[in-house]
Amino acid sequence: MSPRQYTRIKYRISQNCKILFIGANPSPGTYERAIPYSNNKMFWYLLHDAGLIDEDRTILKSDKNLKKIYEKKFTQVYQFGLINIADRPTKTFMEIKKEEAIPGILRILKAIKRYHPVVVCFIGKRTYQLFIQESACTYGWQPDIGSSKIFVMHTPLHGLASVRVKELKEVGKVAGLLK
Repeated sequence: MSPRQYTRIKYRISQNCKILFIGANPSPGTYERAIPYSNNKMFWYLLHDAGLIDEDRTILKSDKNLKKIYEKKFTQVYQFGLINIADRPTKTFMEIKKEEAIPGILRILKAIKRYHPVVVCFIGKRTYQLFIQESACTYGWQPDIGSSKIFVMHTPLHGLASVRVKELKEVGKVAGLLK
């Protein structure tokens, strides 16, 4: 399958983007549903728990509702954006090769230049490593890109949710979405 065929998930970015989320790539389930982070929905629950979205958690459990939220509210109401470094679905993000990330890196840099998000939030250290093409990096704040603040959060799936909620609250404050 050519890279051009991997476009099921439509990237959405708000014209007034406060937070641009960067993922590594979709899981097979997420890819099939065409809804980012829908395989287990933890990312969406964390957004709720951090106060960045005001959707009821029970609504987030439904793929139908989640798709509506992503298509209608993600950019317009919440002023978010989302891009993956690679479009190819894999069972683990470790399957994505450095060379495979290059078109995504260019796409992300172009989006940052065009939309000027307040914060660019990389979802997981491996995602940021693919972006900078280096293995050495830490969680938390990184050097800015243009006027955008850069943050690397822990992946939603591993470890304490409270750590991720705290990170998202910090990102939300810097983005001007939370007090």
